Amino acid sequence: MAQSLTVHANNPQARIIGQAVASLRRGGIIAYPTDSCYALGCCLDNKAGADHIRQIRKLDHNHHFTLLCRDLSELGTYAVVDNPTYRMLKHLTPGPYTFILRATREVPRRLQHPKRHTIGLRVPDHPVTRGLLEHLGEPMMSISLILPGMQEPETEPEEIVRKIGHTIDLVVDSGLGSAEPTTVVDLTGAEPVIIRQGKGVFPVEK
Repeated sequence: MAQSLTVHANNPQARIIGQAVASLRRGGIIAYPTDSCYALGCCLDNKAGADHIRQIRKLDHNHHFTLLCRDLSELGTYAVVDNPTYRMLKHLTPGPYTFILRATREVPRRLQHPKRHTIGLRVPDHPVTRGLLEHLGEPMMSISLILPGMQEPETEPEEIVRKIGHTIDLVVDSGLGSAEPTTVVDLTGAEPVIIRQGKGVFPVEK
């Protein structure tokens, strides 16, 4: 059964963040809060973890994983981004958006869309998520925690433990989460295309 760690949502304790990152580095799968909803995550090089997350979510290989990045400088390592796209991303990050972009060679083929060679990328705006990424020192592979047959994400950490605690290693509990996933925007064409309308409003004025 998954361990549950309670963390302060706005001022996450470094000790708790360190324990969660240690679990990731051991090959673990964690459920954790983001600025949109709870998500499942594992390390970028954890192939078995990615396969297991697909099994939990019952996803085929056409479903995009998301790479969570600390900032846009990291994002540029994993995606092909021209100047107009970069300006748009700078305008919208950090925030509750997932951007579909052309993947660079740094992205393992198993994480790319098999035909389009794209990847989902995002820069989250949540103290716990940002703490995890800072401590980990590299992007984290992630996907919204929407269980098979459900339309909305899981919001209660206790329910996450009850429903999938036997299949994951750790739940990072910062309290009740949002029921809205990210807004997904495809930036691979001439114009942005909204693939999923979620918490982020697009386009937005800041």
